[in-house]
Amino acid sequence: QVQLVESGGGLVQAGGSLRLSCAASGSIFSINAMGWYRQAPGKQRELVAAIISGGSTNYADSVKGRFTISRDNAKNTVYLQMNSLKPSDTAVYYCNAVLTTSPVMLPRDYWGQGTQVTVSS
Repeated sequence: QVQLVESGGGLVQAGGSLRLSCAASGSIFSINAMGWYRQAPGKQRELVAAIISGGSTNYADSVKGRFTISRDNAKNTVYLQMNSLKPSDTAVYYCNAVLTTSPVMLPRDYWGQGTQVTVSS
C-alpha cells in the first residue's frame, strides 16, 4: 500500500509565499514522476508542476517563474515552492506520484488527500 502525505498549505496574502511538501511511503519499488495538481471551486483539476525521475520539470504557464518544484529522491518527497502568490492560485493542491510497487507491475497514479491554499487579496 502506498500513501502520499501532503503538508504546507494555508492562508497567505497576495505576494506571499508557501512551500508544499509531499512524502510518499509504503511498498514503493520505483517512482517515475511526482507532481502537483490543483482544483479550484467549479473548475477541473489541472497540472501545476511535475518532475520526472531524471530531474526534468514541467510547469503550467500560469505559474512559470513563480513556482519551483523539487524532489528529494532519498526521502521520496516532492516540494513545491510557491512565490508571488496570487488570489487566482487559491485551490486545493493535490500531490501525485506515478510509481510501481514491484518490478513486474506497470506504473500507476497515486494521489494525496489534498491541501488547501488560500491567497487573499
